[in-house]
Amino acid sequence: MHRRDVFQVTWGTVLGFIRRRDFLATSEGLRRLVDKHLPYHNLEEAKIPVHIVATDILSGETVVLSKGPAAEAILASVAIPPAFAPVKFEHLYLADGAFTSNTPVKIAVELGAQRLIVLPTGYACALEAPPTGAIANALHALTLLIARQLLNELEHLDQKIDYFIVPPLCPLAGSPYDFSQTSLLIARAVESTSAWLAAGGLERPRVHKHLSLHKHSH
Repeated sequence: MHRRDVFQVTWGTVLGFIRRRDFLATSEGLRRLVDKHLPYHNLEEAKIPVHIVATDILSGETVVLSKGPAAEAILASVAIPPAFAPVKFEHLYLADGAFTSNTPVKIAVELGAQRLIVLPTGYACALEAPPTGAIANALHALTLLIARQLLNELEHLDQKIDYFIVPPLCPLAGSPYDFSQTSLLIARAVESTSAWLAAGGLERPRVHKHLSLHKHSH
């Protein structure tokens, strides 16, 4: 996968953004990826129940999508302003779920879950300087917001709920806007998660010390 597969930025979109259009990249690349790889059309057709979280961009409320066109729901849940335009879903304008509940553990509990396995993506804790570019900076800031939000949601969960957190990669540099290290990151994640499982990670609930916000000095 390459950056152009996800963030399709052309001179046309840049000029449109300068002329007060509300997004910098089109979501057509993402739509093609979803259409190519997703084996079902509607969310309710999934073999395992799927619930996708987005944000109502007008009210700021969390919206949980459990039925209807899967591609539209996925595109809505990743519509990060100002990179992508909000997605009109029925009567709502939806954007990235990260603004209200990126890792929606409370929503999972409300839907009946009693044992949660959380896979956080982490954040670049080993940067020497801020990322270059508007989108890269916005995405980095979003990952910091997500990390802090996840800790807050977990700390306020009912004590009866067991949760297990797969440790995110650390130290981690680079940017979510950089796809050049994708294969390396996947290999590192497989190795670290296998080690976590072998060490009994799924036997120790409610451990989240590796989620604390931090940075590495060089």
